[in-house]
Amino acid sequence: MEQGILLRELNHRIDSGLASAINLVSAAAVRVEGAEAKRALSDVVELLHGHADVQQALAMPKGKALIDAATYIRMMGSAMRRSLLDRMNIRLAFATESLPLEPERCRRLGLIVHGLVTNAAKHACFDARSGEIRVKLTRTGALVNCVVLDNGSRAARGAAGRGLRISNDLAKDLGGRVEHGSGDEFTSVVLSFPLSARERQANSAIAERRIIRSPRRLRANLSDASAVCTGASSPDRDSSPVATRPAPIPARGAQPISAGPADPLGALLSSGQRMDVS
Repeated sequence: MEQGILLRELNHRIDSGLASAINLVSAAAVRVEGAEAKRALSDVVELLHGHADVQQALAMPKGKALIDAATYIRMMGSAMRRSLLDRMNIRLAFATESLPLEPERCRRLGLIVHGLVTNAAKHACFDARSGEIRVKLTRTGALVNCVVLDNGSRAARGAAGRGLRISNDLAKDLGGRVEHGSGDEFTSVVLSFPLSARERQANSAIAERRIIRSPRRLRANLSDASAVCTGASSPDRDSSPVATRPAPIPARGAQPISAGPADPLGALLSSGQRMDVS
């Protein structure tokens, strides 16, 4: 309880400092003369707003109700795009499934993901490739796996040591561990940790509801497939083939990312999971 009070006080002071900085820079942008100076100060205001959004997303959760970790890290990712990633022209994608966690454990997961994404953005060497970072959050039984994967090489990874050590310490607090992997054109970090008893109960209930709904979806899909087959055999319908959309042409100077099994980024996301890319 004492730690929670201290964290909330610290968050309050940081929020107040950011709000004060935003007000000061906004006032300066109004007073300054010259279009270029106004644009520069407006960019600073936008950047500060982005950092304030990240700070709010990572704030100490209130109450004891379980929090959906998928929604939590997506909100944090949206704030990170505004504060950092969009300015670096790096895309951030998520593949998640609903995962209720206890508030403090969910916050620790968010801190780890924030640190790993920040390290990837600042220390990865993307060369001529378009920068991309993907986060995958899944559950297998009572074990949670969170993968943060980027398409940068390991050439400039030396400066990321401190951030990774913090992630390792936070993972230990969750009873888990962090493992690292890298290649010439990708770097991956896998966080694994077990669910608590309360979290296992909540996630089991969600899994049971999915199993109950699955037969209904299967019957609906079979009915749709039957209707399509019937329509295709009807002489009154146009039997010409349906055109497929061609693969997008990569931008000049960028190397396309293959969707084949050799591509860790393409293999990261499966069709059965929600994906959000920007």
